[in-house]
Amino acid sequence: MKGGPKIPRRALDGVLLLDKPLGWSSNDALIKAKRLYLAKKAGHTGTLDPLATGLLPLCFGEATKFSQDLLEADKTYEATMRLGIRTTTGDAEGEALDTRDVTCDEAAVADAMTKFLGNIVQIPPMYSALKRDGKPLYEYARAGQTVEREGRPVTIHALQLIACALPLVTFRVTCSKGTYVRTLAEDIGEALGCGAHLTALRRTGVGALTLEHAVTLDELASLSDSERDARLQPVDALLSTFPAVELNDEATQRFLHGQRLRLADVVKTRLEDGRVRVYAQEGGRLLGVAKAGEGVLAPERLIVTAQ
Repeated sequence: MKGGPKIPRRALDGVLLLDKPLGWSSNDALIKAKRLYLAKKAGHTGTLDPLATGLLPLCFGEATKFSQDLLEADKTYEATMRLGIRTTTGDAEGEALDTRDVTCDEAAVADAMTKFLGNIVQIPPMYSALKRDGKPLYEYARAGQTVEREGRPVTIHALQLIACALPLVTFRVTCSKGTYVRTLAEDIGEALGCGAHLTALRRTGVGALTLEHAVTLDELASLSDSERDARLQPVDALLSTFPAVELNDEATQRFLHGQRLRLADVVKTRLEDGRVRVYAQEGGRLLGVAKAGEGVLAPERLIVTAQ
């Protein structure tokens, strides 16, 4: 006999700032949260390794249209590395490759870190999801194979030493998309002459979003339905770095039909070229995202449901 009646799913729009637990994949965390909300549609904004904890923004409903913007955003992490030991994976999950004496002091660690500020080139680790000939690199690595990888340019915007109790070093880094923090730890270790691997990683920021209002899965499960819904941020939480434009009723209708609008007709103040978030003056609801340029406001992504 089959189970009971199928539980209806909800059309839910918003952003959940989740504090992902250790050991969970991003997809497992998404499935759990989606089930708790009984949401019809949900997605995450880029994976966070199972061995990492911290901020994982989850998008529901219309918010999924803007998840790409967070994939492109800078990220901030707090990380701990262990000097003196290199591993096969660059983190604590791998086997030790070699062990070297740690002869540096805190001043040397701080000095080495300054050399990685700004634009640098990283060699992606073999234990990564990057694909070569249609196959993830980690599959080659698990088979004991090493393949050539091209260096990739990334940007380290900020790198701060938080604690140094050698051989353990804790640091905070703000970096561009595509940066491998465990590769950064390994490279700092090589610069110090002793090697290193990552032992802990916590993401504290994605773009303008931070852990301040994040909730754990356990906390989420303990809430009532109304309390759980109250933890959702509005869709435009993903767009807070974009300038805002408000449209009157006529312009709103034209915008929602995908029509390009003359900037001079809808914006009274000077607006820099680039992407903007667009609202209706009446009710202040989010209409979507547009690109401003060459005197025109061109719709990019539209919100289907009223916010």
